[in-house]
Amino acid sequence: MQEFQRIAHNFAPVWDGQSRILILGTFPSVKSRENHFYYGHPQNRFWKLLVALTGEQVPMTVPEKKEFLLRNRIAVWDVIAVCDVIGSSDSSIRNVVANDMRVILDHAPVRQIYANGGKAYDLYQKYCFPATGREIVKLPSTSPANAAFQMERLKQSWGQVMDELRKPT
Repeated sequence: MQEFQRIAHNFAPVWDGQSRILILGTFPSVKSRENHFYYGHPQNRFWKLLVALTGEQVPMTVPEKKEFLLRNRIAVWDVIAVCDVIGSSDSSIRNVVANDMRVILDHAPVRQIYANGGKAYDLYQKYCFPATGREIVKLPSTSPANAAFQMERLKQSWGQVMDELRKPT
């Protein structure tokens, strides 16, 4: 049986001065921590979903993924900086220290924040909203554990991200 581990987030957020939306996850999975980048589990549908929405090619390497996000004015980070967790289980997360969202929000023209799943939404509301005062939109998780949402349903729900990006500045 796995035990709780106290783990610190081990890679930086992706954003720049052009980022118009911020997508927040909870905390990197074991695979993402091994790869030192977001949504590193091969079964996570995050990258396939964004590619389906943008019509671009699937980015394979970490530099390609960063370029893809920045080209599309998308910032990505996680709500949690440090926590106790068992493996990759969001439901096991406890003793949370949140990331300081001002790192991005004070320096980028982010117009909308999105939560990749209910747990990211709940954690943001509890730990970040009091400091930011910025609303967050809950989207269905791209995790393979969210079997209720096949790719077509995810595309319908996540389409609002692209709608936001297409709005004139």
